[in-house]
Formats: sequence, structure tokens, C-alpha cells
Amino acid sequence: MTAHSHGHGPDVQVGARVRRVLIVLVAAAGLLTIVGGVLLGPGGRERPDLSVAGVTGQFVDGEVVSVTDECENASSIECDLLTVRLEEGPDAGGTTEIELTSSPGRPELDVGDGVVLGYNPDAQPGFQYYFADLQRKPLLFWLAALFAISVVLLGGMRGFTALVGLVATLVVLLAFALPAIIDGRSAIWVAVVAASAISFLALYLAHGLTAMTTVALLGTLASLGLTAALATVFVELARFSGFVSEEAFLLAAAAGSIDLGGLMLAGVVIGALGALDDMTVTQASAVWELHHANPAQGWRQLYGAGLRIGRDHVASTVNTLVLAYAGASMPLLVLFVLSGQPFASVANSELVATEIVRTLVGSIGLVASVPLTTWLASLVVAGAAVRRSDAADAPSAPDDPEP
Repeated sequence: MTAHSHGHGPDVQVGARVRRVLIVLVAAAGLLTIVGGVLLGPGGRERPDLSVAGVTGQFVDGEVVSVTDECENASSIECDLLTVRLEEGPDAGGTTEIELTSSPGRPELDVGDGVVLGYNPDAQPGFQYYFADLQRKPLLFWLAALFAISVVLLGGMRGFTALVGLVATLVVLLAFALPAIIDGRSAIWVAVVAASAISFLALYLAHGLTAMTTVALLGTLASLGLTAALATVFVELARFSGFVSEEAFLLAAAAGSIDLGGLMLAGVVIGALGALDDMTVTQASAVWELHHANPAQGWRQLYGAGLRIGRDHVASTVNTLVLAYAGASMPLLVLFVLSGQPFASVANSELVATEIVRTLVGSIGLVASVPLTTWLASLVVAGAAVRRSDAADAPSAPDDPEP
């Protein structure tokens, strides 16, 4: 296993002893991840029926072919009558009429717009279809294609492997983590195992099978463990119920086996991972680059310089996390401001306190990853430099005498 300079400068050749230590540590972590995946994997239980809560899993695509502002209801509520041509489902090729009442969140529809209709085969004839949402899949597809092209153009093969890692992340979440939680497995342990698997796949696919990537991986896993421990403690102390959204109430009604508190813990761990792997890779890469700039530096000098870089990165990243959560909760924050409640009362509410705990616990794990990853990277790089220096200073064997 050779170290990688993150695309700049020569590789650092890691000695056999350090290589063995790294391999043992990462192999142990990988083995634990595999065992955890086997023990916590989904068991194929029957899924809860959400139709009892008014949620259908059947949706069909359609296209609006006419819109009129006259509905045949007896109420005085304004509504539009849509005629939609069905593009799939049991009635594909036919049309259906949908009454769409006026509401603040209702989209304005025109002829030719794509729509998604919910389908309930058990409803009375004429009421089996209902408007679910606008058709956005083509837009999302082209946006995803633009993103993928941008990543590959800038990153080349490394960008392509990063996209493969992104796909692997989605597979782990959709095929392992969510089904296991639905089956009643411990959500926090499922999240830890899933985050560990994602770290292995994403880091090695994006950055290669190198010592630098291994150092970043070990720093990520250690910080994830700390984040999971802190999340467990503070969510328990705060006594969160987990009922902070309509989705939570819906899950409690239709899928009572799901632990909402555990689901919150899982969200903290998975959410922290996105920033952690960025932080650890950056710190490991910074130490490699510092060594490349001045190979004579010892591990203490490398650690100090890398830590100074990490402080700046932490300051900006923590602010980014806070702004990300605030941006996602803008309607809620505006509502609290309009209510005239003091900040302490707003922060004490479970809806806001949940996000505060999520942000602060994730940030603590993020901060802890900096000294840990920097220290480990400094030891690995400095050890390689010492070995090269010793080899250069060793006396060379005398030349063989001329015959």
C-alpha cells in the first residue's frame, strides 16, 4: 500500500511495519462492518400497509389535455376540472377527469403539462385517480446528467469513480439501512454499520487504495464512533419523542415497530458522515502536501502545520452546517419569529432542539476528526521520511576490485 499525494507530487512509500499496522486496522474495521451487516441486515419481514393511513404506493404518469374552470361540486370552493391522458397503469391510453380545488400550494396547470396521479384500485369508479404532483422526473434526470458530466469533465477518472461511490452510497441506504430499520433493527447500530460501509466504498472508490485514503478512512470511522456515542447520550438526555413532523406521526400510525427516537439517532450519524469524509480526506491530503513541500519536517511540525489548516477548515465547515440546517428550516424559523416568542423558548421546542442537537453533535465529531486524522497522517508520513533519510545516510558497499 503506497501513500497518495492527492494528485500532487510524488507518492510517499510507506514501510512494511506501518503498512502492516494500517492493513490490520482497516481489515478489523472492515470485518466488523461485514459482521454488523450480516447480523443487522433486513430479514424480509412483511412491510406495513400505509394505505390504512391514506398513502398509496401506486402512481401513474399522465399528461394534461384540457383544463376548465367549471367543476360539478355542490360547494362554493373554486376548482378546475382536468382531463388527463394516462401514460401508464391499467388504463394506459385512456383519459380520466380530476377535480383540483384551489389551495395555496396548488400548482397552475396548463395543457401539455406532465402530472403524476395517485391510483387507488379499491376506490369507487371515477374516484380511483387523484392529483399527486407535477411531473419533475425529466428535469431531475437532466440535472443529474449535467452534474455527472461536470464531475467527470473536471475530475476525469477520479470523478467517475466518485460517482460510482455515490451510487454505492444510495444502494447501501436503500438496500440495507432503511429496510433494516423498517424491520425493527436498532437504528443507531444500523446507521453506524451503514456509515462504515459507505466510508469504505466512497473513500476508496474516489481516492484510490492508498495509505492516505486509509488514514482518512480510519479518522472517519473513529469520528463516526464518537458522533454515535454523543448522539445516543444527548438524545436520551433530551428525551426527544421523535414526533416532530407529519411523516413521524404517519409512521407511528402505520408502522408502529419503527423506533422514532432511534431513527433520529440514525439521521445524526448519517448526516455527519457527509462532512466527516470531506474533512478527513482534506486533512490527510494537507499533511501529504506539507511533507512534499518540505520533506525534512518531523511529525510534530507536520502535525502543527496540518492542525492550523484544519482550524480554518473547521471554522468554515461548522458555519456551513448551521446555515444548511437553517436554510432547510426557513419557514419554521419565520413562523417562530412572527409568533414573538423569545429565542430560548423557540430553541427549547422539540422541533428546533432536535436540529440544534443534530448540528452540535455532528460538529463535535467534525472537530474531533481534525486532530485525530492529522496526527495519524503525520506519523505515517514522518515515519516514511525517516526511513528514506536513514537509507540515504547508510554507507554504500565498496566497489568490487577490478580483476
